[in-house]
Amino acid sequence: MVRSQRATLSPGFVTMSDILKTILKRKAEEVAALKSKRRLSEQRLMAEDQAPARGFIEALRAKHAGNKNAVIAEVKKASPSKGLLRAEFDPVAIATSYQSGGAACLSVLTDIDFFQGSDAYLQSARAACSLPVLRKDFVIDPYQIVEARALGADCILLIAAALNDSMLVECLDAANKSGLDSLLEVHDAEEMRRALRLPATLIGVNNRNLRTFETSLETSITLKQGFPGDRLLVSESGIHSKDDVARLKAADIHSFLVGEAFMRQPIPGQALSELFG
Repeated sequence: MVRSQRATLSPGFVTMSDILKTILKRKAEEVAALKSKRRLSEQRLMAEDQAPARGFIEALRAKHAGNKNAVIAEVKKASPSKGLLRAEFDPVAIATSYQSGGAACLSVLTDIDFFQGSDAYLQSARAACSLPVLRKDFVIDPYQIVEARALGADCILLIAAALNDSMLVECLDAANKSGLDSLLEVHDAEEMRRALRLPATLIGVNNRNLRTFETSLETSITLKQGFPGDRLLVSESGIHSKDDVARLKAADIHSFLVGEAFMRQPIPGQALSELFG
């Protein structure tokens, strides 16, 4: 991993927690190193060689149309707040298990330094199933969006806490041009107001407080109030029990992103089926 190059944070960043600042500073170094190795034009050629993206938003809506829970099941080895989640980590087995368990889509962590992820995990998980796959990483540059498509991703994550509105618009546009869906993640009411001013169809509410790392489902429940019907809301983090699912469904939330609760179980897909069955 190249660590000697230093890159400054762009003015596209907004106020954020210390851990997110640390991650994004490292990500800026990583992207600078990637750009020095492979030009954007090369990434575009690789992206064009990929088969058409699988419809991520379409898959969620198909579950809703069938009156089923739309679950984005996460393939995640570790996290900064919880440490190692799964020692025996096999992305292929996890992906096939999730598909058997009824997942609508996958989310695969590719950040190396903080989540022990890998681009190879995304590629192997996607090849093992027919589900659309979100590349779960920290996007700070449109270059990464083209790179995501070159890797075979179907959707990218954009974090409102990390980017200002102009950069979010630029990234949403870059994703659209690359044939990718986007999941725009918010943490509070102000970020939700920003998101709803943007052309983002899929909005994720992360129930984890970036400063304390505590989770509260009330974050999703509160932000769902007044949420427009032409957009999709996904509740992320802190979903562990049938009671949690019932609380969110009572608030008219039917899309969920779950990782930790499944990663700690012997058979992730079975855990998914039991939680949402």
